[in-house]
Amino acid sequence: MYIENSVRKKYISFWLATMFSIISIMIVVGGLTRLTDSGLSITEWELFSGFLPPLTTSDWDNYFNLYKEIPEFKEQNYSMTLQEFKIIFWWEWAHRFLGRLIGILFLIPLIIFSFKEGYKKLINLYVIFFLICFQGFLGWYMVSSGLVDRVDVSHFRLSIHLIIAFLIISLILWNYLNLKIKKNLHEKLNYYIPVFFLIFIYGQIIIGAFVSGMDAGQIYNSWPLMGNSYFPDDNEIINIFKISAFSEPSLVQFFHRNLAYIILVFYLFILIKIYKKKLKNLYVTINIVGLFLVIQIFLGILTLIFGAQIYIASMHQISSIFLVSSSVYFLFLNSN
Repeated sequence: MYIENSVRKKYISFWLATMFSIISIMIVVGGLTRLTDSGLSITEWELFSGFLPPLTTSDWDNYFNLYKEIPEFKEQNYSMTLQEFKIIFWWEWAHRFLGRLIGILFLIPLIIFSFKEGYKKLINLYVIFFLICFQGFLGWYMVSSGLVDRVDVSHFRLSIHLIIAFLIISLILWNYLNLKIKKNLHEKLNYYIPVFFLIFIYGQIIIGAFVSGMDAGQIYNSWPLMGNSYFPDDNEIINIFKISAFSEPSLVQFFHRNLAYIILVFYLFILIKIYKKKLKNLYVTINIVGLFLVIQIFLGILTLIFGAQIYIASMHQISSIFLVSSSVYFLFLNSN
């Protein structure tokens, strides 16, 4: 994306930075919605009519009665009062409200800038808008999986929903960097190294969503061992080679732990390579990535030890945004 007009470039940069911030907030709110088991409190999509919250007693009764019809209420929250329902409702409503707000705040400026610059120059941003719209559909697709025959959403759909959100902020950040930063590094790392590093981070986010979706962080609350051994004692090693392993809470937690170790080793390999080649322009960036990686691993361990308590687990998710962002920046610096 190349914008010649310096004033418009400034406006577009500010807009992208704002969208990055709001979507990051939405990721955090989405995580809290999941951690508080609030995601199924609104049982209908209500793409437009749900923009306003319940305003009358009858509105609240209607939403609560709809919630009473799903398995989560019948099997798990059957003693819930209306006041307790309102707490989980507000989390889900806030998450959906942010989604609608993001769609509006992205579309209107995109149309305005398209008239000024032409849509061809902004085609990257139209791709992002498509992903935002697709994300809204995925959100409902995820919620719908928990309305019949189960008390929670599909962890597979949850992981897709989460990774698309991270892909969106990654693309927004990339386009922002394209507008704000001139790449003048004479010596760079092999481009595929930061690419694979970022892919590993994305993979870890997907596995992390599996852990969250199956409440796998509430078992084996010890580290570095899982109970009394390195491998969970409620499973067999051969099972890690089966597709069904991704539906086994203990194995998913095992994968999440060990992928973190692999990413750490990969990072150390990159760090050594950069210092060995004396790529001084990358020193600060790679150390920032390392800082966020260490924080992320540390918070992951705390999340595990304390049984996925809301505040610690939320901090773990917040730090993942910083880790992904710094990794995208690292990749950007090494791109052509």
